[in-house]
Amino acid sequence: MFRAEPPSRRKGLLATVAAGLLVVGLAVTGTHVASAGTSPLAANALASTAGCGKAPGLNSGKQTIQSGGKNRSYILKVPDSYDRNFPHRLAFGYHWVGGTADQVAGGGTDGASWAYYGMQSQAGNSTIFVAPQGLNNGWGNSGGEDVRFTDDMIKQIEGALCVDTTQLFSVGFSYGAAMTYALACARPTVFRAVAVIAVGQLSGCDGGTQPIAYMGIHGVSDGTLSISGGRSMRDRFVTNNGCTRQNPPEPAVGSRTHILTQYSGCRAGYPVVWAAFDGGHQQGPVDGCASCESGARSWVKPEVWKFFSQFASTSSPGPSSPGPSSPGPSSPGPSSPGPSSPGPSPSSPASGPCRVSAAINPWSTGLTESITITNTGSAPINGWSLAFTLPGGQSITSGWSATYSPASGQVTARNVNYNATLAPNAPVVIGFQANHTGNTATPTAFTLNGAACTVA
Repeated sequence: MFRAEPPSRRKGLLATVAAGLLVVGLAVTGTHVASAGTSPLAANALASTAGCGKAPGLNSGKQTIQSGGKNRSYILKVPDSYDRNFPHRLAFGYHWVGGTADQVAGGGTDGASWAYYGMQSQAGNSTIFVAPQGLNNGWGNSGGEDVRFTDDMIKQIEGALCVDTTQLFSVGFSYGAAMTYALACARPTVFRAVAVIAVGQLSGCDGGTQPIAYMGIHGVSDGTLSISGGRSMRDRFVTNNGCTRQNPPEPAVGSRTHILTQYSGCRAGYPVVWAAFDGGHQQGPVDGCASCESGARSWVKPEVWKFFSQFASTSSPGPSSPGPSSPGPSSPGPSSPGPSSPGPSPSSPASGPCRVSAAINPWSTGLTESITITNTGSAPINGWSLAFTLPGGQSITSGWSATYSPASGQVTARNVNYNATLAPNAPVVIGFQANHTGNTATPTAFTLNGAACTVA
């Protein structure tokens, strides 16, 4: 696990805070960037990028780019089952002072479980990930150059890959959190939501008057960047988002736990969440141990991804778009989708044999599940419904690539427009996010249009 900055770096970091260093620049180079008054919830016309529908122009690995007359670099992770026709989320992970893009992308000693602050392990194949490299291993953002660098990365990636421009996210720890905060201030109509872990105002806040979905995570005993600063920075977006002001509860020193509070009264689509924990300057705190850090065991990973994945895409894949091969927990937002847009009427029952496999990713009180449906017959199935029994104690909260009804018990998943036809031996992946009370088993008794399926 990556440790907090050593004392020598902490002193430099605090000196940076004391100096009130740096102002975020105004330059916007990404062609998709909305105007100051545009809500990301209403940005349908901007949802698909030039990279959609064509062979990928970038591959996973280190990328270089010119930004502001300087050579800059970042590490890109394209999903293994990248679909050129499906607009993917785009998520940034900014490193801490003295850290590197390699450490963010590699996950440190925790490896894949903490890559991109744990987001990669939660997202399936729904998301393109970016780990930018800061100048001198930091995010000084002099003259707004790091905001400009972010604009340039977005422009390059959107030109080469299929990105949903309403689904951009950023997370960072310490100096990386400060950079993420600068983006929340300067690019609130570009990024859908941000999560900051142990933040201080080190990279500036140019703008900072518009709403953005905001999650703050901070240790009550942080001796590097005080929690009082994190509270103040949080409160900017409590105000911007129209939330009811409050002093959320925080755990006592020695309690070895965390308390997560979602503010009430916020504008629809602009929540604020505050998670305080008993610990210091840490990026992966673990309940039960005030000084432990573990990306594999930390509650931060599922909570951050749950916060990001609650937001619905405002893009609508065209009828020919098959969706991602193995998507993550894309949520339809505050209310579950109804059975609208089910596609063509289902074929007659038992229209062909089928095979189903399920993969589950559980955490403390929730889970995501991907279900792969394969038509093993010789003829296409035009219009389909997959029925299954959800284990007791599980309740679907959101889903993707199908509509789901009811939320528990005997559930039926019905096709949407873009995957209405099951071609022979061409797998289609659907999935959902659910709450559970301890039973994290996979569903049973799968039937497709009334015909029993083989479970792989």
